Amino acid sequence: MSNDKQFVKEITPQGEDFSRWYIDVIKKADLMSYSPVRGCIVFKPDGFEIWENIQRELDSKFKETGHRNAYFPLFIPESFFQKEKEHVEGFNPELPWVTEAGGEKLEERLAIRPTSETMIGHMYSEWINSYRDLPLLINQWANVVRWEKRTLPFLRTTEFLWQEGHTAHEDEQDARRETMQMLEVYRQFAEDFLAIPVIVGQKTPSEKFAGAVDTFSIEAMMKDGKAVQAGTSHYLGTNFAVAFDIKFLDRENQHQFAHTTSWGVSTRLIGALIMVHGDDRGLVLPPKVAPTQVIMIPIGPPKTREQVIGRVDELYAELKKAGVRVKVDDRADQSPGWKFNEYEMRGVPIRVELGPRDMENGQVVLVSRVTGEKKTVLQANFVEEIQNLLAEIHQQMYDKAKQFRDEHYIAVDSIDEFKTFLESKRGFALAGWCGSNACEEQVKQETGATSRNIPFKPSETKSTCLVCGDAAKHTVVFGRSY
Repeated sequence: MSNDKQFVKEITPQGEDFSRWYIDVIKKADLMSYSPVRGCIVFKPDGFEIWENIQRELDSKFKETGHRNAYFPLFIPESFFQKEKEHVEGFNPELPWVTEAGGEKLEERLAIRPTSETMIGHMYSEWINSYRDLPLLINQWANVVRWEKRTLPFLRTTEFLWQEGHTAHEDEQDARRETMQMLEVYRQFAEDFLAIPVIVGQKTPSEKFAGAVDTFSIEAMMKDGKAVQAGTSHYLGTNFAVAFDIKFLDRENQHQFAHTTSWGVSTRLIGALIMVHGDDRGLVLPPKVAPTQVIMIPIGPPKTREQVIGRVDELYAELKKAGVRVKVDDRADQSPGWKFNEYEMRGVPIRVELGPRDMENGQVVLVSRVTGEKKTVLQANFVEEIQNLLAEIHQQMYDKAKQFRDEHYIAVDSIDEFKTFLESKRGFALAGWCGSNACEEQVKQETGATSRNIPFKPSETKSTCLVCGDAAKHTVVFGRSY
């Protein structure tokens, strides 16, 4: 067992160095490799399969709500960014530019897309002519580039993968309905698919998307107490419609500007999954998103190996038929103990053990990655027991993450109280805010925390600003973030 124990020791404990733990886990779990280009990563199969499962689930939800997929160019003319002043100011520091191509200097620089509002706005101005063309509901799965100064695999990379929804509507009411509908899609997805509890609310003006009228977000807490913005939905008003001349003839035959929205999530969700659920033994993946939900490991001496493997293969076929993502590790050159550590580290939700004695008794042993508990079940009920345990594991993971968040989420009345909390513990603070940029900035300067959002359902409503003591206009969640 000494080799098995050493294998686990290669992961730095979370309490010792959380950032180091994170890097150790994603490398040991074989999710990614660093590329030769600064800030860019290569998604290895396990890492990319997590994204594929996220993509598949979200794509079905988008289509259920009437959206269709399209694809727009990676390169965006510089002139497009000049049309919406606030938008270009928000993204200009992060924009990479193409200035030469085919051995010649370009007449106009091309940005590598940081987001597609400008390109899509240009195309919508050509596609939309009448109210009959609305609403226009389009989503794009794509890669984007933002030249980040500090990078961290999955959470903040120079190039990342995402989806960006872009819709156009007849009026503000319909556009705002869309904005909130997609925010709710993200909330349900985070909690029901990824087992991540989130705080739903509106961004403050200083934190909203560049060019938006209102930005809404779901915020998740990592195990180091920091926040990850896990999804955003923006009501853009007519800002981009005016800039790109997205006009239509209304029902009274009058020209009107369309009201637009945009919304998106990215591969940042993979980083959030790891940081919300992982432990000192490695990944802990929610069953619905795990590339492998069940790993089956035959156990026993060589003389019974063939018979045990034969039964494992039969049970494997039953799980496959039921739609469970299952694999068998019947390698003879690794010990069962090594395999147990390996798949625990990779976060596989359920381990199945089957040996000669189990064969005799018509049973099988199930081991939960979350609790470590072993459960002996009859082979006759195997598929049902697996499905039930997968559902239990999801709920246990959600409950555990929510309990952690609740224990690290307090209400404060002053900035000093918030600083004391951050010194002794980690997490979020719920506080009153008068609405001034100066007070919001002072919180950032003194604590390193930013406003995460103005929650729709705060646990309590605060009456005074944590900085100046004036009457609070909003109750806000503050926290340090990635």
